[in-house]
Amino acid sequence: MRYKTLKRNGEFHRAYSRGKSCVGGCLVTYAIKKRTGPFRVGITSSKKIGNAVARNRARRVIRAALAQVLPNPPQGYDVVFVARAATAKKKSWQVARVMRRQLAETGVLEAEGEC
Repeated sequence: MRYKTLKRNGEFHRAYSRGKSCVGGCLVTYAIKKRTGPFRVGITSSKKIGNAVARNRARRVIRAALAQVLPNPPQGYDVVFVARAATAKKKSWQVARVMRRQLAETGVLEAEGEC
């Protein structure tokens, strides 16, 4: 793992309120640029997704997609991924395609993308 995790509610709330957001069919991304510090990631999945098995699968798929999209993440960003109901039913490469577009839209990736 080359990134740290967000753990406190205030860190998530800061990304929700001040960060750029991008919504897709299976994933919602919030990203906020910091002055310094490591790349940090938070993953959330609510009970709307389903039971504990579905929520855990959704988080695993998001982590696998993140490893494909950002093998060497840039420094100075906090990113929060919110799983949706469709996330647990997708493969990691499908979520990675959506994630790449959303990270480009929020400014984490340099490639051009549209949300």
